[in-house]
Amino acid sequence: MSGSILIVDDEKGQRDILSAILSKKGYRITSVPSGEEALQELERAEYDLLLTDLKMQGISGMELMERVLADNPAQCVVMMTAHGTIDSAVEAMKKGAFDYLEKPLEREDLILTVQRAFERIMLLKENRVLHKKLAETKTLPNMIGEHPKMMEVARIIHKIAPTSTTVLIYGESGTGKELVARAIHDGSPRKDRAFFAINCAAIPDALIESELFGHEKGSFTGAGSREIGIFEAAEGGTVFLDEIGEMNVSMQAKLLRAIQEKEIRRVGGKVNIPVDVRIISATNKDLEQETKRGQFREDLFYRLNVIRITLPPLRERGNDIVTLANFFLKKYSQASGISVKGIGKPALKILLDYSWPGNVRQLESVIERGVLMAESDYIQPEDLPAEVHHDASLAGSLPFDFPAEGISIDNLERDLITKAMQRADWVIAKAAPLLGMSYKTLQYRLEKFGIGRPE
Repeated sequence: MSGSILIVDDEKGQRDILSAILSKKGYRITSVPSGEEALQELERAEYDLLLTDLKMQGISGMELMERVLADNPAQCVVMMTAHGTIDSAVEAMKKGAFDYLEKPLEREDLILTVQRAFERIMLLKENRVLHKKLAETKTLPNMIGEHPKMMEVARIIHKIAPTSTTVLIYGESGTGKELVARAIHDGSPRKDRAFFAINCAAIPDALIESELFGHEKGSFTGAGSREIGIFEAAEGGTVFLDEIGEMNVSMQAKLLRAIQEKEIRRVGGKVNIPVDVRIISATNKDLEQETKRGQFREDLFYRLNVIRITLPPLRERGNDIVTLANFFLKKYSQASGISVKGIGKPALKILLDYSWPGNVRQLESVIERGVLMAESDYIQPEDLPAEVHHDASLAGSLPFDFPAEGISIDNLERDLITKAMQRADWVIAKAAPLLGMSYKTLQYRLEKFGIGRPE
């Protein structure tokens, strides 16, 4: 048995006997003659067990124990009391001593009590280690799935959430980047402050600066009053910048300055306003490639990319597809009041074989539709939309036969864009990822084809 014991007793003979007996049993022993010296020793080093006499000159054993436990409630203490002071021993145990020994000490009694104390110390240590491990592997409250790649994401989040470092989240559209950002915020000391999410692709270039930093009255046409921006509103909290790769280069320079100087200037303003926000950004672009092409500032990339989290696409998450599908099934059958018990095996096979270009977001909408369309207690293949039956990326070919009379690429593109815009409720930022395009490219194509929302 090994472990460290600090013996506190003002009788030298007693200290020597205790040291001799316990050293023989393999314990590492340090002994001091007073409570004052015991406190000094505990400042200097940690001891598994504190074995102290009750009655001593100066600081008594009881006072020593109270002061030690106030500092370290996990400290294990065994009190030694003279025969006839049992009341004090009982009081010591009420105040947190593990056990007491009656003087004169019996050798066997001493060894047994110390052994029991060390069993408890080991249990507490194991318990703390397990709790730490559990905290690291604990899945996040708003993220579902147990694929190793997702467990790794959860581990990183638990490690970095309490810090204030900037984080860059990589992942295809629909993989849950905002959920990760929220999980980081919720696990941080900023959790009671504001969390603001902004999609850089959804805001026109002319307005993004005022959206982030605010503006003064009259700073541009239509600025009828002073408005504070997201950075000021999120003071002490977290700002999540989604699709950061779509931010124009001049705005990137202003963002870099705000991060470096920890201050912003409203549009049209003269004063610098100090801000304290944590920046989490996300992208589905390869920002390293973008920096090489001059589309993204290298210095800003290094500022944002202190910690990188890569979210796997749904097609790489194996059985998580089933777990998520069942979660969404419960959610939407409760929300709609339609009792659907599960997903039929043939339908499940289709879900597992599909490549999910829209990731978790697409799976959610497929299951929502399945619940609404289901004719029986179980979702069947006919309740799933055509898109998941014909997986073009898996077939390696068109999801339809090539027409004999040929095809107009322009007409096909116009139809695809119109369909994507309808699916996305005419929100460009939502339709762009469905077509694998950037916000700007889709905006340009909509103008080129004259596609507009039907009145």
